[in-house]
Amino acid sequence: MAKPIERVTMFKVSDAEDRRKILDQYKTMKQTAVKDGKPYIVTCEVGETGQDPRSKGWNIVAKSTFASKADMDYYDNECEAHKELKVLAKPLAEDVMTVWFESIFSE
Repeated sequence: MAKPIERVTMFKVSDAEDRRKILDQYKTMKQTAVKDGKPYIVTCEVGETGQDPRSKGWNIVAKSTFASKADMDYYDNECEAHKELKVLAKPLAEDVMTVWFESIFSE
């Protein structure tokens, strides 16, 4: 059985209004992301980081859980809702970083 995939994406966005636009687009995407006509993102949480020097300028964090690597690959390459998020966020963010992993606790 496939292990769930945890994905974390962080953004550096200077302008508060631009951050709001990205957060709003995540809200929309959470409702509209479908695969084979059904929601497929297990969980999607997003918010602004707390004021902490350890954040090193990263000020939006999104954490998504996918049932499988295949679902995350679909998200990256085919999901129309995610494509809309990328089109919006790319010109607004100074930097973006994404990492993913299989949790040791999902064995």
